[in-house]
Amino acid sequence: MTKIHNLGFPRLGENRELKFALERYWHGDIDQAALHATAAGIRQRHWLLQANSGLDLIPAGDFSYYDQVLDTSVMLGVIPERFGSSIDLDTYFRMARGQGRDGKPYRACEITKWFDTNYHYLVPEVDLNQQFALSGSRLFDETRELQTLGYQPKPVLLGPLTWLWLAKTTSDFNKLDLLDRLLPVYGNILQRLAYQGVEWVQIDEPILVLDLPIAWKNAFESAYNRLQSCPVKMLLAAYFGELGENRSLACKLPVAGLHIDLVRAPEQLTAVLDNYANHKVLSLGLIDGRNIWRTDLNAALATVITVRERFKGELWLAPSCSLLHVPIDLEHEDALDPTIKSWLAFARQKLTELEILRLAIGEPAAAEAKLIASAAAIRSRRESALIHNPAVQAGLAMIDGTLAQRKNPFPVRREQQRSKLNLPSYPTTTIGSFPQTPEIRKARADFKRGLISESDYVQHMEQTIELCVREQEKLGLDVLVHGEGERNDMVEYFGEQLDGFLFTANGWVQSYGSRCVKPPIIYGDVSRPKPMTVRWSQYAQSLTDKPMKGMLTGPVTILNWSFVRDDQPRSTTAYQLALAIREEVNDLERAGIPIIQIDEAAFREGLPPRQSHWQAYLDWAVRAFRICSSGVKDSTQIHTHMCYSEFNDIITSIAELDADVITIETSRSNMELLDAFIDFNYPNEIGPGVYDIHSPNVPTTGEMIALLKKAGERIEPDQLWVNPDCGLKTRQWQDVRLSLANMTDAAKALRLAAG
Repeated sequence: MTKIHNLGFPRLGENRELKFALERYWHGDIDQAALHATAAGIRQRHWLLQANSGLDLIPAGDFSYYDQVLDTSVMLGVIPERFGSSIDLDTYFRMARGQGRDGKPYRACEITKWFDTNYHYLVPEVDLNQQFALSGSRLFDETRELQTLGYQPKPVLLGPLTWLWLAKTTSDFNKLDLLDRLLPVYGNILQRLAYQGVEWVQIDEPILVLDLPIAWKNAFESAYNRLQSCPVKMLLAAYFGELGENRSLACKLPVAGLHIDLVRAPEQLTAVLDNYANHKVLSLGLIDGRNIWRTDLNAALATVITVRERFKGELWLAPSCSLLHVPIDLEHEDALDPTIKSWLAFARQKLTELEILRLAIGEPAAAEAKLIASAAAIRSRRESALIHNPAVQAGLAMIDGTLAQRKNPFPVRREQQRSKLNLPSYPTTTIGSFPQTPEIRKARADFKRGLISESDYVQHMEQTIELCVREQEKLGLDVLVHGEGERNDMVEYFGEQLDGFLFTANGWVQSYGSRCVKPPIIYGDVSRPKPMTVRWSQYAQSLTDKPMKGMLTGPVTILNWSFVRDDQPRSTTAYQLALAIREEVNDLERAGIPIIQIDEAAFREGLPPRQSHWQAYLDWAVRAFRICSSGVKDSTQIHTHMCYSEFNDIITSIAELDADVITIETSRSNMELLDAFIDFNYPNEIGPGVYDIHSPNVPTTGEMIALLKKAGERIEPDQLWVNPDCGLKTRQWQDVRLSLANMTDAAKALRLAAG
């Protein structure tokens, strides 16, 4: 019988129980025993849910207190020296957050995006003399927990080659030189799992969908030749794209099974079948693990039938990747439009789709009604008038080259902007948001529930804005922001005011650690019915003579941080968003706002895994940004902000955005991310972040001066701005005041030194 299995499950809990338990633990409100008890309860509920969905194999080890890559690093004994030699839960959190419960500051591990998803992982750090040793027993303990409940576990391991690929080196050497030391630990892990009675282990090697150097391809062969002696069956999981030129390699590795992603890369199926042996298991990723639309089960069934005609080995069915990237259960969404709700599937519903698909293979008559219902939902979505807006389609037809072009080049604009703004050297600013206090959140929630009037809500927000402006003036910042107190989330806030979007009540997805987001769902054509931010920025500007910066989220980031309709090209949706944001940019300028920041925090993360597909993405992503930013006068300064970005390979496209100022996250990397600007003569201005806002630590003035001096080795001083890494929404006011005071002191010191 065809087996169904899952590659991973969300770990926050249906009501974000893990998030709240983590934050209570970090604040000292609960002890480790209480945290572990909460985690155990979440795991058991999720295992039961998956078992009740009919899964033959249930993943173990996919749960994490913060991040699965960090979990792997700790399990391998890879703890940077600055965190000490003990391997315990507080060391783990110090690596992730830069601070444990003792309050002592540490430089946290770098954080960056997990391939082209919206999830973040902690970057492993290795050195030339790196030693590896199996540390901790959590994977084995959780596997035993699952076995004790009577279920068949499939432990999940991040593969040795992918973990090593993701690691950063602390000196110049070939990471592959560490592989011989690393593999015995993996062998030990597999041996211990076999001793526990485990039959199958899932080993995730998503780098097989990347363009790998020949040395890394050869390393795959040697690594798995060594691991094949371990007495467990290995299911090699490759996802997020096509195997491409790694196809023959993946198909011929000495493993018992291979999982392929047929959602992101359905075209690879034929070539895989041409290369794959019938004595192995082939796992088909047919259910989308990264989006929330119902699967066309009839089309998926047709794929399975096609495979059955050619492949005589054991066939498994699964989601395309871990379900970490989608919310848990659609049944909690009572307020959704019933028609649109019928188009959706969250993690629980996706497992039900798997069960239906298996039933359709073995007992077609028993599954017939469910397949008919699936077909009806798919047809409803394709034909619904809810999706299509003729006015938006007409606007797209009017896009031409002039719409994406500023009136004059940057040198001309720069002179006009400097004359208008009259800023000092090393101008200081923030990325936009300030702390979201309980009072702010309560006011928003009360207004949303109708407990306070609109006038009371506006009064509360204006008081919040005034407080924020006065605090910035006291700190001596040069360019101010209104603080974004009215915004729940940088994408959700805009989506709530744009047509074509809908929102869930409980559709939470983990971004990293305890940080959760509730991505909007773009179900139809996008347009802007009315201004979204103008009233708040205009009020803030009325309170001060200093320049106020209007804050917007850019079209590519809104796209990449949403669940996007899949019935038209993503580029088309990006252009619809760009036209809507362009209207807002122009309205801000007309309202007297001299600087407008259009955040593209997620610009790079949309890059496809294969470099051969990059240029197509970059072409439309750059064009979308320029469409929304190019309708203003030369004297209006356009900023953009980018998170967690490796710029080296896309620096030309970053320059093509033609933003007057770009701010980026660089503090955790100790300015290493600015290496991209050494060989590339970046023409515009740049603010490399000097204050890591993802850590509760307060950076000193000296630390920030050192970072700015390091930045000055790569960027001309007259191009440099001084700013935090990202928004300050998640921080506390007492820390923010100290950190920003130190930041402005750093800028003053550099001005004084420059004469």
